[in-house]
Amino acid sequence: MQTVTINEIQQNLASYLHQVEAGETIIVMQAGKPVAEIRPIQANIKQLRPFALCAGEFTVPDDFDAALPEDILNAFEGT
Repeated sequence: MQTVTINEIQQNLASYLHQVEAGETIIVMQAGKPVAEIRPIQANIKQLRPFALCAGEFTVPDDFDAALPEDILNAFEGT
């Protein structure tokens, strides 16, 4: 991790950005105190799941959308 002053970063911004692209983190200091951190962005690109990932691993029963028995309905409804 490298520390630089605001003046240094203003004079050589492109150079410091190349370092960040290469994976380095830079701390920007003002009056001896850290005020900012410049670091590479972590790519959080979600991969789409493949179509039919679980094909053939289970079957939906024929009565899947049939009404539930009264005792189960009562348990859900609290009656």
